[in-house]
Amino acid sequence: MEFFHKKTSYPFMGTRRRWYAVSAVLILASLVSLAVQGLNFGIDFTGGVVMEFAFPKAADLEKVRDDLGKAGFGDAAVQSFGTSSDVLVRLLPRKNQDVNQIGQSVLAAMQAHEPGVELRRTEVVGPQVGQDLAEKGALAVLFTFLLILAYVAFRFQWKLGVGAIVAALHDPIIILGFFSMSRMTFDLPALAAILAVIGYSLNDTVVVFDRLRERFLSMRKGTSEQVIDAAINETLSRTVMTSGTTMITVLALLFFGGEILRGFSVALTIGIVVGTYSSIYIASALALDLKLTARDLMPVQREKDAVDDMP
Repeated sequence: MEFFHKKTSYPFMGTRRRWYAVSAVLILASLVSLAVQGLNFGIDFTGGVVMEFAFPKAADLEKVRDDLGKAGFGDAAVQSFGTSSDVLVRLLPRKNQDVNQIGQSVLAAMQAHEPGVELRRTEVVGPQVGQDLAEKGALAVLFTFLLILAYVAFRFQWKLGVGAIVAALHDPIIILGFFSMSRMTFDLPALAAILAVIGYSLNDTVVVFDRLRERFLSMRKGTSEQVIDAAINETLSRTVMTSGTTMITVLALLFFGGEILRGFSVALTIGIVVGTYSSIYIASALALDLKLTARDLMPVQREKDAVDDMP
């Protein structure tokens, strides 16, 4: 199945330098924002207070969030817990406030519109848990990058491996920069989305690299730029259809998934766009600027094979 009725021949590599400039601006802005104001970490990383409430009937989570916001708990994370009548509320740590007093204040805010609400438990999540999660998340990202580099370098060639790893770094930096500049809460679902984006971007990159290797072998007289453009144009329909269908699902999560999935769906939405873009204008373009040629992708023959082929 083809998305485009006619074969495309867009000169992607001819415009790569202007897109390098766009990426450089986005990455620089992201790094500056991360250095100056950092991320707005959620309770998963900072610790805080966790409270479980029982409603007499199915709880309206949006109404609960509105009530808590009016009561001064605008940073509360609200989600269903177990059944539709059980609600879990998580609050960021507050200085010089008693945990039991916070629980009673939240309960009073809920009971203003739903008198039958009961507070079942109140627990404190220490910051050490958040620190452990942050360290493990960073290690997960680090090992992901190292394995990507090893995999692509082994399957293709080191020049393609460099392009793939730079593209894999490019995408999460931009996503993190958006979270930093927008001050959206960065929590574990958002971190999971970033790891998913890395995999998504790598998948797009490998598809392009596979076609690129085929075209280098079949277009012996073409320049490296022509071969890479041909490979990208031949996979463009697949890229558009894959990204489009994935984006439909992610947008459904964004608009209908509720507040608890907001960070996850926003990170995926940005990641699909920049991941598709980076597989073309970062991974493939860097391979071109590293002087990738058909000889680099030729299978290495052993000396014995070379001797056997002699007349």
